[in-house]
Amino acid sequence: MYRLGVDVGGTFTDVLLIEDATGKTRRTKVPSTPQDQSVGVIEGVTRILADAAARAADVSQFLHGTTVATNAVLERRGARVGLVVTVGYRQVLHIARSFVPGGLGGWIVWDRPAELVALDDVREVPGRMDFQGNQIEPLDESAVRAAVRQLVDRGVDALAIGFVNSYANPAHELRAAEIAAQEAPGVPVSTSAGVLPELGEYERTLTTVANAYVRPGVGAYLRNLSAKLVAEGLVSERRVLRSDGGLMTFERAEDIPVSLLMSGPAGGVAAAVALGPAAGFRDLLTLDMGGTSTDVALIENGTPVIRRETTVADLAVRAPSIDVQTVGAGGGSIAHVPELTGALRVGPASAGALPGPATYGRGGVLPTVTDANVVLGYLPQALLGGAMPLDVEKARTAVGTVATKLGISVEAAAAAIIDIVNENMLGALRLVSVQRGYDPRRFALFGFGGAGPLHANALAKLLGSWPVVIPQSPGVLCAYGDASTGVRAEANRSIVRRLDEFDEQQLQAEFADLAGQIETEFDRAGVPADARIVRFEADVRYHGQGFEVPVDVGTARDGALIPKLRSGFDEAHERLFGFAIDEPHEIVNIRAVGTSGDVKIKPVEIEHGGPDAQRAVMGRQQVYVNGAWQEALLYDRTALRAGNELPGPAIVVEMDSTSLILPGCVARVDKLGNLVILPAENGVLS
Repeated sequence: MYRLGVDVGGTFTDVLLIEDATGKTRRTKVPSTPQDQSVGVIEGVTRILADAAARAADVSQFLHGTTVATNAVLERRGARVGLVVTVGYRQVLHIARSFVPGGLGGWIVWDRPAELVALDDVREVPGRMDFQGNQIEPLDESAVRAAVRQLVDRGVDALAIGFVNSYANPAHELRAAEIAAQEAPGVPVSTSAGVLPELGEYERTLTTVANAYVRPGVGAYLRNLSAKLVAEGLVSERRVLRSDGGLMTFERAEDIPVSLLMSGPAGGVAAAVALGPAAGFRDLLTLDMGGTSTDVALIENGTPVIRRETTVADLAVRAPSIDVQTVGAGGGSIAHVPELTGALRVGPASAGALPGPATYGRGGVLPTVTDANVVLGYLPQALLGGAMPLDVEKARTAVGTVATKLGISVEAAAAAIIDIVNENMLGALRLVSVQRGYDPRRFALFGFGGAGPLHANALAKLLGSWPVVIPQSPGVLCAYGDASTGVRAEANRSIVRRLDEFDEQQLQAEFADLAGQIETEFDRAGVPADARIVRFEADVRYHGQGFEVPVDVGTARDGALIPKLRSGFDEAHERLFGFAIDEPHEIVNIRAVGTSGDVKIKPVEIEHGGPDAQRAVMGRQQVYVNGAWQEALLYDRTALRAGNELPGPAIVVEMDSTSLILPGCVARVDKLGNLVILPAENGVLS
């Protein structure tokens, strides 16, 4: 039997087939099809099954990372949403929070983005609960019916319902949703109590609206993809990757698609969590550079940092996600010299999959990072195992437009493009490390993606993060992450109460109720009982404080929750802010987080060889480094053996990616086939 991981990127769709019994993998890449991602997915699936001589019926699970929800937000192509709120809250999204990005002068230059719901598509209805969940005013059902009919007549594609204090009592929202289903059958309805039953009127409403905004598009895509997979004979389990690195069923994803906003970037981090510790590195900075953008994250002791907020462009919703920072730096990032400044810029605009970099010969003429790498000799003559030849002259012509404007040589212009894109990625890496209080020098740099291995060595030199670890098949690693992680589910609620007003039994009962919700979702997902793990968390603050700190109390419910919450908060507060005070503590939110555990894919060890890697040499090539041309050896990665040592400059070629080892550095192949790169003076790992 097989597990099939598929990850859709901006430029390529990556497909990875894993044999359950042996852990052996097969992979392929096909161009992404942004107009309909399912076309590229099906093309990749049929190709890899044919390559492996495997039957579709032998695939036990289809695991998918998708950017459908992300792209809908980035391109503002989501549904037209109608919002129903409590009387007096029509402008809840427009009032928002008093925060303007851009520092002290941000208000001068900030162009406020349009809300996801136009004010004309918001309707108020009478009915109210207080903060304790007691009904103050009954819901006006006739007003709800009229509001829904008006919104449908205006042409909305989805409905969102956000009543004040519904986190404390969702009865009014549930009844309004029933009425909406009667008045507008077929129109998806999202309730704030179903999406985010937590305190915070604006955040709860915005998250619910975002869910409604992407719901029709995500639902249509998943249903369309399911139908195509079934037509191909894949009737296996189908799951999609959440923003927090766990999996959920297609059916659940249709209901809560706001959980998918960072589905794509989460796949690579999930793979690093599986492969890093197996290679002996539990503290990692991940560098996932693709054709359009680069995603970076931090993993400490084998666990990625999870945020309670997901941010895509200018939209920040309250949904859990891996703390991934994205920068517009990819192989397709376009270099340009603005007339106003005359200074070289790289990105964030990208040539994408079509027309792509000039060197691809698909009609692109603008200079990109990939073109610069070709000019410098860092890439072989063809990519994708020879299936995609590279045109050096077209790359030189494209980069030459930048060189002419700057008055320098083509090689110098290409080197400048690479330096700038590396600095852009360095900023993102510092954001998840230095600016979070972590010393990047104690983390290994895990490079992957189609272009990550080409730039990782240079970034390690800038950041001081050694060694660089390049896994096998780095170009399809996100697909590996999709296939190697487990199911994840969350249940949460707001309970604003001082800790000294709780007794253990009350708190235990609240957590037990949330755990029951997790069990129900696991039942629907078919997670075996012995594979279920449920952990408990609470957002705690000092009484009267304006923000909360999440505190993890683990899996045990042994009558010691309150002391754990108190001490855990004090420790976290002191670590974050340098002090803790003797003030009453207050719980704001509690949650249960269920995981099924990562899938244990058997690591495949490669054949051992000595330091001499001569058998893998496939040629020589001139590379431009440090202002001069040098000769580099080209290695076929499939011919490398454990223990082989590769002194820089060297280029390691494989089907889905290319790795660059710079002069003054040396790489050694470990037993799992990873390239481990260190400065030459430091030697290599034993």
